[in-house]
Amino acid sequence: MGFVDHLPVLPVLVPLLAAPLCVLLESGSRAWWAAVFAAWLSLAAASALLWQVSNSGAVSYALGGWAAPWGIEYRVDLLAGYVLLIVASIAALVLSYARLSVAQEIPCERAAQFYAAFLLVLAGFSGIAVTGDAFNLFVFLEISSLASYTLISMGKDRRALSASFQYLIMGSIGATFILIGVGFLYMMTGTLNMQDLAARLPAVFETRTVRAGFAFLTVGIGLKLALFPLHLWLPNAYAYAPSTVSAFLSATATKVAVYALLRFLIVVFGVEFSFEEMPADVLFLVLGLAGMLSASLVAVFQDNVKRMLAYSSVAQVGYMVLGISLASATGLTSAVLHLFNHALMKGALFLALGAVVYRVGAVQIRDFAGLGRRMPWTMAAFVIGGLSLVGVPPTAGFVSKWYLVLATLEKGWWPVAGLVLLGSVIALVYVWRVVEAAYFAQPRADVTALREAPPSLLVPIWILVGANLYFGLRTDLTAGIARRAVSTLIGGAP
Repeated sequence: MGFVDHLPVLPVLVPLLAAPLCVLLESGSRAWWAAVFAAWLSLAAASALLWQVSNSGAVSYALGGWAAPWGIEYRVDLLAGYVLLIVASIAALVLSYARLSVAQEIPCERAAQFYAAFLLVLAGFSGIAVTGDAFNLFVFLEISSLASYTLISMGKDRRALSASFQYLIMGSIGATFILIGVGFLYMMTGTLNMQDLAARLPAVFETRTVRAGFAFLTVGIGLKLALFPLHLWLPNAYAYAPSTVSAFLSATATKVAVYALLRFLIVVFGVEFSFEEMPADVLFLVLGLAGMLSASLVAVFQDNVKRMLAYSSVAQVGYMVLGISLASATGLTSAVLHLFNHALMKGALFLALGAVVYRVGAVQIRDFAGLGRRMPWTMAAFVIGGLSLVGVPPTAGFVSKWYLVLATLEKGWWPVAGLVLLGSVIALVYVWRVVEAAYFAQPRADVTALREAPPSLLVPIWILVGANLYFGLRTDLTAGIARRAVSTLIGGAP
């Protein structure tokens, strides 16, 4: 086997091996270099893998030489490659940004452990994307979750500990539900391989065990996904985590959970069972709309901008789940497209907040007074990220919302389309609150000496801002891949 044949395992193996190396290096700066190198190497492997899959079809990799369904199979199709690229690219940019931010927010003696935990989250998310084994997906979910709890607890605010504990409790319930669901499917089919499950399940669809497995998996993944009303862990987790952790998790964690949901609903159970025999479409339609509107309204009344954007993430999950509930090619395309676009916008926004924390030390709305003049590049990045969040052309956020509105109109659901637009108007209200403070409020007397954030923070922020604009104009790239990924999912093609 050549090097190219091992590409599916590299995005998982590289950060997994680099994590203990960071601890052994002890020094925070050396651990940072190791983590950055591992993240960019993972990104190179993920890019090469997506290129290969895009041109040649799905890639299968048998771990230890044990062929599926007996052994664990890594199976990378277009959707898996797409999600893997999102995770790897965000990780590489956030780690490149992290050195100064982590040095300020994390005690130097814990920096090496911080980077080790960060790489474990990256390995877990990458593993969820590439694995073709249902139990293996649960294992990677737990690796990423346990490391996430650790990262969140390292926040300077003491409330980070309670936020991490709350996430631990709700995450453990979600993981237990997922494990029970996988166990039920194994009990009825004798296999854990997802392709094999998809072939064997139709014969036992009528059993209560399979239906209970479906329910457990849906609720368990819904908890990990922060689907309304199972989202209670998310606002505190994002608000009190270190800035780099908020940026990474907001851009990747819920996206990976949406991907896992799509895998089970469409690949394992199939569209007909999930949306016709089981009422997943109605459930997701109601919860998606409720999350989209209620979380947006709560965000309007937040004074902590990190917490505001955390509630915004719950609303954005609502948009993705709403796309899935439509169970149409256009609806699923909007959900898959929003995975990518939301990662770009939320990554840019939380990194911009990290730059504000670096200079100002706080992210209350009153702390933004006059920052438009003191930190023009940082605030310009925040404004463009905010416009993408609202869905204003020519940003990436407009493209996925356009697809979602199209999907609702295809069904003739005009009121739902109206509610999607209403959600965007509410988003404009809470983004405007920050813009108003930054550009129209008088600067506080104690922050007159403020300077712009250093280039090592600004460059990753503006790469993501540039991507928001680029993919808002070049829609053929992301929308094209999303459409092809959905067609292979629905058609079951390789």
